Amino acid sequence: MTRLQHQRALAAAVDAARAAGGVLRRNIRSTKVVFAATRHDIKLELDCRCQALIEARLARAIPGAAFLGEEGRTGSAEAPARWVIDPIDGTVNFTHGIPHAGVSIALEERLPARPGAAPAASDYSAVAGVVYDPFTDELWTAIRGDAARLNGRPIHVSTRRRLGETIVSLGFGKRTEVLDHMLPAFHTLIHRVRKLRINGSAALALVYVATGRFDAFLERGLRLWDIAAGGLILECAGGDFRHEPLSGDLEYDVVASNGLIRRALRKHWPSIP
Repeated sequence: MTRLQHQRALAAAVDAARAAGGVLRRNIRSTKVVFAATRHDIKLELDCRCQALIEARLARAIPGAAFLGEEGRTGSAEAPARWVIDPIDGTVNFTHGIPHAGVSIALEERLPARPGAAPAASDYSAVAGVVYDPFTDELWTAIRGDAARLNGRPIHVSTRRRLGETIVSLGFGKRTEVLDHMLPAFHTLIHRVRKLRINGSAALALVYVATGRFDAFLERGLRLWDIAAGGLILECAGGDFRHEPLSGDLEYDVVASNGLIRRALRKHWPSIP
């Protein structure tokens, strides 16, 4: 795809994110229709409604692109481009009326095929990304190769180097093996950083690192739609976005930081190379 096509795709993603965000904003205090609930997670009727709204708007931008998201997958697994969508990142927050949730949309392009290798679901790279917080009206955008922006203004990660001066965000997955990884990190980091934060939205945590509000974000067991847009925005803001694949389907161990504290974090997060 050309640069102009990337820009048009980003404009379509912004339009779709704002439209879905408007639905969230209007429904933050309403009674939610729950499609499914587990001990640690919730799926709402609004998840599906916002996904459909987003897909309808994006389908016109890149004909033939596939869709991948928390609410399902459509299109060819070998499509040259795909949209990666989380219509409500922070669903549990939203369900409980906590206004900290966002819309995450990334456009990915298929990487050149490796000789002799069959196409894989992970053989894509993000080229454009949008994260929208409808409750603060903050819109983060990026196109690979350009500066990341917040409401149109360039942003950059923090310049803090000392771990004791940092704010680090953690996310906690639902499975026992994930908690077994996260809890020791919590116990060791809480004594070594200025503050730990657990906010409930991976997409917003990533763009907070990109904006310099947080200095790092760590979580194990995230899915691609949680991180695709925010990770690109962080990279375009000068940050370090490391996402190592795990054994689950499109599941990752994520270490996102300003890049200056990665060595210090390595002592407390074994998967950091």
